[in-house]
Amino acid sequence: MPTILFNAHCLSMPLKEYLASLNDNPYFGAGFGLAGLGVGLAAFRKGFQFASIAFRRYYMITLEVPSRDSSFGWLLQWISVHATRTQHLSVETIVKQHDTGRITTHLDFVPSPGSHYFWYKKNLIHLERTREKQMLDLNTGTPYETVTLTMIGRNRSLFLNIIEEARQMAIEKHEGKTIMYTAVGSEWRQFGYPRQRRPIDSVVLDKGISEQILNDVKEFINTPHWYRERGIPYRRGYLLYGPPGCGKSSFITALAGELGYSICVLSLSDRGLSDDRLSYLLSIAPQQSIILLEDIDAAFTSRELEEDQQTTARYEGLGRVTLSGLLNTLDGVVSTEARIMFMTTNYLERLDPALIRPGRVDRKEIIDYASHHQISEMFQRFYPERSPGEAKLFADEAVGKNDKISMAQIQGLFMMYKSEPDMAIINTSRLNKL
Repeated sequence: MPTILFNAHCLSMPLKEYLASLNDNPYFGAGFGLAGLGVGLAAFRKGFQFASIAFRRYYMITLEVPSRDSSFGWLLQWISVHATRTQHLSVETIVKQHDTGRITTHLDFVPSPGSHYFWYKKNLIHLERTREKQMLDLNTGTPYETVTLTMIGRNRSLFLNIIEEARQMAIEKHEGKTIMYTAVGSEWRQFGYPRQRRPIDSVVLDKGISEQILNDVKEFINTPHWYRERGIPYRRGYLLYGPPGCGKSSFITALAGELGYSICVLSLSDRGLSDDRLSYLLSIAPQQSIILLEDIDAAFTSRELEEDQQTTARYEGLGRVTLSGLLNTLDGVVSTEARIMFMTTNYLERLDPALIRPGRVDRKEIIDYASHHQISEMFQRFYPERSPGEAKLFADEAVGKNDKISMAQIQGLFMMYKSEPDMAIINTSRLNKL
């Protein structure tokens, strides 16, 4: 094998001749070429990486939606309609309850975890659905997920359109329905199936009560600026009190349907509910919802009993809501705004005055035993073919034979004689037995 000898003669050669001799050496030329190629490839790789990063940063837009966000469910439903050509699917079972109570199921396919592509308004969108195997939702036991949408361009309004379309699709799915939420752990979870909205005029209260509360709530919803300009916390509290079975909960359900709101039902007597958890749940309640605290007298009756409750809770190792904790949640420094809260009780006299003072309860309404007006209105609602005179006759008979009648008892009698108003009139004496 030829060798290159560096001797004194070589050192004395002119530089031009020396470079020419190296150029004639095939081994030197091949090595120099490979080195140059390697340097060139490395430079190209670095340049490509830099260009790719710059392109993604300045000419691509990405939207990331975690499963903890409320829009995640909307987006999956929207994707099931638009990304129909993907080959890797997950099944999603949709359960629907009809007005008759019959339940039907429908299967939808959504893109499974992984990469997918679909077109939206002539834009190619890359969908990446990832699942965190090491992180689980402690309340549901399901792993956390993230959906990432990526597309070329800088028009973020396309993503806003997608989210808005997904939201509208979800609204249409539950249009005409009232969604009930209940507290599970540290989150609100939908309870049962969405219910058909109940017309507000189907709940017959005494004269003017229903209209006054409805107008008051609507005025509150439509005037946030009034509260803001005067530095008043933007929240409203209502207390409905009166005997059981007179329509308190039914009216709140109908009111939510009239407003298009959902209902978040919270039981303060839940032994796992603490002051901190109560405050957190109210701070994350779904938007456009009524928070309902039913039978608030069952949780505690007065400030004097609070110390006994705390002692019992410590002894049992349970987190119980205290009266002071509830008061701070209602209007303390940690209380939330843009909130509509209804409380109900059968025994107003058992409640601590501090709980129902203005600022915590802004309006109190008694929902009492059925009046002559209510009974007459209910009669005509069940038997529209009968005259107002007959409705008054029935009301006279009912009130004359019974001192205290609840609307639940009146409805129970009409349910016994659905198509026999004469029998309902004859049997008014049976109201006390219902």
